[in-house]
Amino acid sequence: MLDHPLKSKRILIFVGDIYEDLELWYPKLRLIEAGADVIVAGPEANVVYAGKNGYPCKSDASISDMKASDFDGLVVPGGFMPDKLRRDPYLLQLVRDFADAGKLVAAVCHGGWIPISAKVYKGVRVTGSPGIKDDLINAGAIWEDAAVVVDRHFVSSRKPDDLPDFCRGILQVLS
Repeated sequence: MLDHPLKSKRILIFVGDIYEDLELWYPKLRLIEAGADVIVAGPEANVVYAGKNGYPCKSDASISDMKASDFDGLVVPGGFMPDKLRRDPYLLQLVRDFADAGKLVAAVCHGGWIPISAKVYKGVRVTGSPGIKDDLINAGAIWEDAAVVVDRHFVSSRKPDDLPDFCRGILQVLS
């Protein structure tokens, strides 16, 4: 019998065009494997978004219908998607709601752009793609070059190769 440590947990994952395929699918499947209920929300519900490498992902819901109070955590994949999604004021407030409630806020690679724009990284130890290192530092984050950084309820990683460590960090925070 498989152990399902996250059986009662609900997790929100953002999706949008040109998301990083592995950075969405690896955590999604790992969290489902651990027993979590995972909802993927994009700018629109029931729309198929194309990954950076062409893999499709159909959104379960619209970001504008999501509330942090309905979830235990948030996962933000990278790719080019975060640069577009971070322009949505509702999405940024949603991220602040997760952070203010002490709920998981996990970002990988360029996904860190969203917590940066939500202004939740001040004084938080993080990592991310080297391409956004200056953005993270300028947002007041404390940069570390590591496969995963866990600071309270914040989990961050640099790239797809770090996904096993990223998911272990997520499981650590949610367990």
